[in-house]
Amino acid sequence: MSVRRHEAVVIGASAGALEALSVILPALPAQFPLPIFVVVHVPPDKRSMLAELFRAKCEIDVREAEDKEPIRAGTAFFGPPGYHLLVETAQSLSLSMDEPIMFSRPSIDVLFETAADVYGPDLIAIVLTGANHDGAAGLRAVVEAGGAALVQNPHGAFASAMPEAAIAACPSANVMSLAAITEYLKKV
Repeated sequence: MSVRRHEAVVIGASAGALEALSVILPALPAQFPLPIFVVVHVPPDKRSMLAELFRAKCEIDVREAEDKEPIRAGTAFFGPPGYHLLVETAQSLSLSMDEPIMFSRPSIDVLFETAADVYGPDLIAIVLTGANHDGAAGLRAVVEAGGAALVQNPHGAFASAMPEAAIAACPSANVMSLAAITEYLKKV
């Protein structure tokens, strides 16, 4: 039996994101072998402090993504406020000011759909806590491309709407606690 090879991780979160990501990202080892792309709904008129906060807590490199930035393993790239984060190729990211999706820019769906196009079955997609339905369509695109779909258990989420929408869109998704998601990632 062959072991599936993963090439990237995408994570989407909204209300309660700081707490959820604080369980997962700091637990990853410095030699984590994959790039991680993270979209959190942050108001476009506010400066995001997420990359700075997590850089201080994590062994992996953490940064706010820049347009045309090269993708590096062992790095978490946060989408900046006011821009969609897109996986352009397996080597680079891009930013877009296209219209908000579900009132959000960055949009989880945009990140997940572009990553599914690039990585297909080698992608791990994770939907965490949130109060809207962003991420559900993107997670479905990941599943249709053969990727792995993980969803935070809505019963343990700060806001259950986003995980519930993701589960409704992808009944085959693995519904897990934050601790179980973290262990899953540590084994890739």
